Amino acid sequence: MNTLVRAVAVLGIAIVPVACGKKVTRIDPAAVTDLSGRWNDTDSRLVANELIRESLASPWSRQFAEANGGEPPTVIIGTFENQTMEHIPVGTFVKDLERALINSGTVRLVASRDERAEIRDERRDQQENARADTRARMAQELGARYMMQGTIQAIQDEEGGDRVVFYQVDATMIDLESNVKVWTGQHKIKKLIQKPAIRM
Repeated sequence: MNTLVRAVAVLGIAIVPVACGKKVTRIDPAAVTDLSGRWNDTDSRLVANELIRESLASPWSRQFAEANGGEPPTVIIGTFENQTMEHIPVGTFVKDLERALINSGTVRLVASRDERAEIRDERRDQQENARADTRARMAQELGARYMMQGTIQAIQDEEGGDRVVFYQVDATMIDLESNVKVWTGQHKIKKLIQKPAIRM
């Protein structure tokens, strides 16, 4: 029994240096990092920026403003469907799209369905509990005229130790009144992931 206890104690001591060997380094959140080759924060940000740039460079937003006395179009982000076999945090991608739209200064972005539900609850609560001069008024919401929707797809090819991953993100801007697609865009990413050769 004593021999077993000593063996466990020695093993525990031997493991401690290994467990304490982890090193964590803080890096710039905007730095390009690609460890696994899978979809990451850099892909999300770059694709969102490119899709919004391409969308706002097309005529639909300018034509709306010209037809409405200079008023910018009002946009809502709809569903972006992950059609890949990979876990992709679509919510992060949608937030990147929203940020790019707002920062463009060209359109007005309205809250999503889930966000509106919480806001409406707060507005109703204010009608009963807040001072009259501070209440947010009911039925003053700005309706969206356009919705952006899209899909994320991926194709993977592998041979030996090398792998190629191809991502394709498709986006469409739709007029909510007429169902007309006023813009459709696409952005592609292709990554080659190579395993280092084994040295003998």
